[in-house]
Amino acid sequence: MRIAILLFLTVITVGVMAQPPQVPADAGATFGAGTTSDMAFEVSQLPDFLKGKESADVKVIAKVVDVCPKKGCWMALEMPDNNKVFVKMKDYGFFVPMAMIGKTIVIDGEAKKITTSVDELRHYAEDAKKSKEEIAAITESKEEIRLTAKGILVMR
Repeated sequence: MRIAILLFLTVITVGVMAQPPQVPADAGATFGAGTTSDMAFEVSQLPDFLKGKESADVKVIAKVVDVCPKKGCWMALEMPDNNKVFVKMKDYGFFVPMAMIGKTIVIDGEAKKITTSVDELRHYAEDAKKSKEEIAAITESKEEIRLTAKGILVMR
């Protein structure tokens, strides 16, 4: 009986811990180390800013178009060319709520040019609950810009 109770409590705890935080993402809310909009530039300028560099500390303004539904451990930001900038949280030190989708935010962190492997792309597609067909269609690695967020401020 004790084992059954412990197993039940473990399953409940894991289920609760594997959810994005259930907090509002109202204007002025901060996540991680927090930040301000001082010296921030539009995410669309990021490729030009990184020309000739592999990485740089940046502060960008962007609209959130996707959040990891499992834990809130990553986000995707809208770019004008229909591409997305992928964001992970520094050292998994904080997570963001699903309520971030559609919000305009400021991210303070490091931008890097990277090559994302097929396995990692498939993992993120699984997290985003893509169909098996969509996941199987991922057959090539992808050159992209990735942000590692230290702090986030919700603007609107």
